[in-house]
Amino acid sequence: MTSTVTAVNPVLRVAPAAPAEAAAYFRASLVFHADVSDVAAALAAGGDPGFVVLDSRSTESWDQGHIPGAIHLPTALIPEQAAKLLDRSVPVITYCWGPGCNGATRAALALAELGYQVKEMLGGFEYWAREGFEYETWEGRTRRDADPLTAPVDAEDCGC
Repeated sequence: MTSTVTAVNPVLRVAPAAPAEAAAYFRASLVFHADVSDVAAALAAGGDPGFVVLDSRSTESWDQGHIPGAIHLPTALIPEQAAKLLDRSVPVITYCWGPGCNGATRAALALAELGYQVKEMLGGFEYWAREGFEYETWEGRTRRDADPLTAPVDAEDCGC
């Protein structure tokens, strides 16, 4: 007698969640995260975007480049300086270097523990620059060409 072993599809090794569970998970994810393109669009629209952007990196990193109008507050200084720089009634969008860094997550946690409404900007400064958005350095404002692997080259937005 021969037995047949069916290979398990690695994608479906763990079954997808039920639709209601998936909807709850993805809704929760959007509660905690903001997309670089959405932040840029809200800031470019003019007027009050309804949030502030906070760069949680070191001064040296800030000088290399930061989002125009962002507040600079390194994570370690949040407990002692947040109340001086931020209004608790205004949501805060945190960012750090990029997806390989959890500095924005640590900053968001510190702010949430102090009573601030907060979201983390996915992609951080890396994706801000890679998507071709303007940023400031100690020398002034600049921008890079959009990386075609992160942003559409011939369209205003990605359509997502």
